[in-house]
Amino acid sequence: MRGGARLTRTGFAATLVVAFVVVALVAACGPSTGAPSASIVAPAEATPSTPPGSPAATSETPAPSRASVELTVYAAASLRDVLDTLKARYGEIAPWVTLTVSTGASSALRTQIEQGAPADVFLSADTTNPAALVTAGLTAGEAKHIVDNRLTIIVPSSNPAGIEGPGDLASAGVKIVAAADAVPITKYAEELVANLAAKPGAPPNFAADYAANVVSREDDVKAVVAKIELGEGDAAIVYATDAAASDAVTEIAVPSDAEVIAQYAGAVVGRSAHLDDARAFLDWLNSPEAQEIFGSFGFRSPGS
Repeated sequence: MRGGARLTRTGFAATLVVAFVVVALVAACGPSTGAPSASIVAPAEATPSTPPGSPAATSETPAPSRASVELTVYAAASLRDVLDTLKARYGEIAPWVTLTVSTGASSALRTQIEQGAPADVFLSADTTNPAALVTAGLTAGEAKHIVDNRLTIIVPSSNPAGIEGPGDLASAGVKIVAAADAVPITKYAEELVANLAAKPGAPPNFAADYAANVVSREDDVKAVVAKIELGEGDAAIVYATDAAASDAVTEIAVPSDAEVIAQYAGAVVGRSAHLDDARAFLDWLNSPEAQEIFGSFGFRSPGS
C-alpha cells in the first residue's frame, strides 16, 4: 500500500508540472482578455459569402443575365387580353424585362407618341398608324406585321332587335354602336359594309342606311363591345377576338366572301432608351410560341 501511495504522489506531481508548462505557454502568447479570440471562433460561425437561396447558391436558379429593364408598350385595345398572357410568358423568358402595357385606340396612341409620350414599343390594330410614325422618323427601323384578326358582328345576348344576318344592320330603328372615325375598327367596318352592300341580294342603300343607324361613336373597340354588353345598342361590328372574349354578346356570322382581315403591325419607338430590348420583344411576338398564344385568343398568324 505504501508503494502504491508513492506512485500516486509521483503521478500527481507530474500532472502539476504539465499544468504549469501549459499555463506558462499561454501567458507567453499574450494576456487573456476573457473573450474568445475571433480567429478561433470565426471558422465555426463564419457567414457564407453567398446567402442561401441566392442564384449562385442554387444550381436550379440561373443568375440574371443583365440589369433590369422597364419597357412601356402602347397597344391597341383589342390586344389587351392576349397581352396579359404574352406579358406573363415573356417575363419567364426574359426575367430582367418588366413590361408595362397601356392600351387604347391605335390612332390615339400614335398621337401620344408623336407628342413625346415615353413609349418603347407601339402595337397597332392596323398598318397605317405605325407607317405614319416610320415616315415621321419616330421609329427605330421599319414596322413589322405581327398578327391578323377578322371582323364580325355582335348583338346583346338577348338580341332585342331580332338581328339574324348582316342585312338587318340596315333595318329601320336598329341602333348601331361604332367607334370614332380615326379608330382602325371604323376603317375596317366601312370596308365590311361596302363588301356586304356589293353582295347580290343586299338591301338597297345598305351602306347609307347602316350609317344612318349609328347612334354613338366610342373611343375604342373595347368601349364599343361594352355598350353592346350593357344593351345600349343593338349591334356593332368588332374584331372576332373581342366577340370571343365576351359572354354577354352573340356573334352574327359574316359571309366568307365579304370577310375583312385586320392586319396588326408593331414598331420600336425611336426615342426608347432600351432599343435592343424593345427590338427583342417585338421580334419575339413573331416567334412560333408567341403566335401560338395569339392563336389561342382567336388571332391569326400573318397571311394565314
